[in-house]
Amino acid sequence: MYLGLDLGTSGLKGLVIDADGAAVAEASAPLSVARPHPGWSEQDPADWIRAAETVLRALAAQIDMGAIAGIGLSGQMHGATALDSADQVLRPCILWNDTRARDAAAELDADPHFREISGNIVFPGFTAPKLVWMAQHEPVLFARVAKVLLPKDYLRLWLTGAHVAEMSDAAGTSWLDVGARDWSDALLTASGMRRDQMPELVEGSSPSGGLRAGLAQEFGLAPGIPVAGGAGDNAATAIGLGVAQAGQGFVSLGTSGVLFAATEGYAPAPETAVHTFCHALPGTWHQMGVILAATDALNWFAQIAGTSPADLTRALGPLQPPGRTLFLPYLGGERTPLNDASIRGAFIGLDHATDRMAATRAVLEGVVFALKDCQQALGATGTRLDSLLAAGGGAQSDYWLKALATALGLQVQAPAGDGLGAALGAARLGLMAATGAGVAAMPPPPIARSFDPDPALRAAFDAGYQRYIAARTAIKDLT
Repeated sequence: MYLGLDLGTSGLKGLVIDADGAAVAEASAPLSVARPHPGWSEQDPADWIRAAETVLRALAAQIDMGAIAGIGLSGQMHGATALDSADQVLRPCILWNDTRARDAAAELDADPHFREISGNIVFPGFTAPKLVWMAQHEPVLFARVAKVLLPKDYLRLWLTGAHVAEMSDAAGTSWLDVGARDWSDALLTASGMRRDQMPELVEGSSPSGGLRAGLAQEFGLAPGIPVAGGAGDNAATAIGLGVAQAGQGFVSLGTSGVLFAATEGYAPAPETAVHTFCHALPGTWHQMGVILAATDALNWFAQIAGTSPADLTRALGPLQPPGRTLFLPYLGGERTPLNDASIRGAFIGLDHATDRMAATRAVLEGVVFALKDCQQALGATGTRLDSLLAAGGGAQSDYWLKALATALGLQVQAPAGDGLGAALGAARLGLMAATGAGVAAMPPPPIARSFDPDPALRAAFDAGYQRYIAARTAIKDLT
C-alpha cells in the first residue's frame, strides 16, 4: 500500500491506496490559521507535526501500517518556514495568502531577471519576498536562517531528516529557474539568499529519502521506506485527477480557486499574471490562473448569514441568470489577472430585493467570473482547455459547477468519490517513487456528474462578466 499526506491550510489529510490505486483508508486532522495583524496569515509548523501524528495514529487503527511501501507528500505552496542551523523553527510559517511582503515583492518584480528566469511575476504570497521582509523587519532572526523549507517539506524533514524540495513546489518560491528546474543563484543573490540555504531538489515522482527508524517504530511502518518528492497542492491534485497532457485541466474550488492546464512544454507568460510552474513529473510543466478566495468567499458569507455553505447552495434550485447584485471576491487581494495585494472585495447593486439567496448567487457568480478572468489570461498565452474536471469542496455544489460551465463555455465534470485529489496524487507519487511506475499509475477518475454550458443562459453570463469587469475597475482605488 501507499500513503499520501496532504498538508492543506485548514487541515492535514492522509490517504492510503492499494497497489491498484484504490483508496483503502483515510483520516484527517484540522488546522487553524493565525492572523495577528491585517494581511498576515501564519501557522506554527509544530501544529503540522501534531496533525500528522493524529492522522497516522488514526490510519494505524484501520490498517496494517507495515504494508505501506511508499509515502508521498503534497501541500499548500509558497509558505516560508525558516529554520536555524539546528533545524529549529525561527518564527511561525508565513503562508501563501499572507500579503505583508507586497512592497518587497514589487521591488523584486521590478528586477527583470525575476520574470525572465522564474517565468513568473513575483507575487506577494511567494516565498522570496517573505525572506526579504524578514531581513527588513526581523533582521536578528533573518541572520540565523540556515534553511528555508516549504510547508510539506518541513513534514519531510520530520519524516526523513532530509532537507529536500521538489520542482512543482519550488517553482512558486521566485528562486527557481523554472525552465532549467534548478535554483537560480542570480535570483537568490538578488533577494539576499544563498544556495546553501535551499533544500536539495528532486522530481516529484523520485525518492527524496527514507523514513526514519524512530517514526517507523512509533507508527508501525517499515523503516527506510521511500518518501517521494511529492508536489505542491495543485500539481498533486492534477496527478490525482490524471491531468498531465496538453488540453487537460481542472478547476479547483478550494479555499483559493485555480484554473489548471497541463501544457506542451515550458511556455512562460508572466505579463498575464498566469503561473507557469514545473509539474510533478520529470520534464513536464503546467500553467494556472489563481484567485485567492473561492470557497473562502462562500465560507465568509455563510458565517455572516449564520448558516453553513452547504445549506446556502442547496437552497438555490436551477441555474439562474446573474442578477443585479454583483460580488467581487477580493477578500485578501487578488493574483490572476490583477496582481493586486491591496484590492478588497465588495457587494455592488444591493437593493431591497437582495435576499439571502440572491446574495449567495452573487457570491458564487463572483468566484465564477474571477475564474473566467483566469481563463482569459490562459487563453492569451495560447493555452487551450478542452474540458475541465472539478476538484475541491466547492465541487459538491451542482449550482456552482453549472454556472462555471456556462460562464467558461466548457464541459465541467465532477469525479466520483470524496474529493481526494491532492492526497490521492501524493499517494500515487509515493507509489511511483517506490515502484518506478509512470503515468500509467495516474488514470483519470470515473465521472459522477457532468455539466454542459446552458445555451439559454450564455448571453446572460457573458453580460454579467462584462459588468464584473467594469465593477472591479471601478472599485480598484476605493478599497
